[in-house]
Amino acid sequence: MGIFSRFTDIINSNISALLDKAEDPEKMIRLIIQEMEDTLVEVRTNSAKAIADKKELARKVEAIESQVEEWQQKATLALTKQREDLARAALIEKQKLQDVLKGLHTEQTLVEETIEKLTSEISKLESKITETRAKQQALAIRNQAASNRRDVQKHLHTARTNEAMAKFDQYSRKIDELEAEADLYSNSGQGKSLDQEFAELQAQDEIEKELAKLKADMENKQQ
Repeated sequence: MGIFSRFTDIINSNISALLDKAEDPEKMIRLIIQEMEDTLVEVRTNSAKAIADKKELARKVEAIESQVEEWQQKATLALTKQREDLARAALIEKQKLQDVLKGLHTEQTLVEETIEKLTSEISKLESKITETRAKQQALAIRNQAASNRRDVQKHLHTARTNEAMAKFDQYSRKIDELEAEADLYSNSGQGKSLDQEFAELQAQDEIEKELAKLKADMENKQQ
């Protein structure tokens, strides 16, 4: 059994509501359109049969009407020949055919009503299919737009992630620099190295030499 059990179910169906409830709207709308198209084929087939029945009934009615006219002529001929018995028999046959003709006319009326109904159903169903295809196209556009948005957001997310990592690297470098400065301050409070002590001794020796030279120059000037 398909999505819809009868033609009226299709015509009265709320496609949007069905799509809202569907886990896979695109798949659902494809199935709906397939069901509609299958139903349309069935309705058109029935309509074609009804039209064929109409033509066949028309041929039968024409043939019966011709026979009725023939029996009428025979009855008239019999009366002109003073054969009332034959005239009566001819009229009886004519009456039988007229009864058949009434039945055929009733069938013709029913077939006409059926064709009219099927034509209306075909029109409604074609409109419903057009409407549903429009929804399918709109759904495809929405799906493409959502896919594009997802790609853009994904790209933005990646860019933001890269930016965050760059900032993290900057903060890490600043921390490294702060730690290095802290190490420098820490080392400055420790004891002098051997090189520093020799450098200071050498500097003191130079100062002593300069001081001795300065004293000697002053003494020479006083003499």
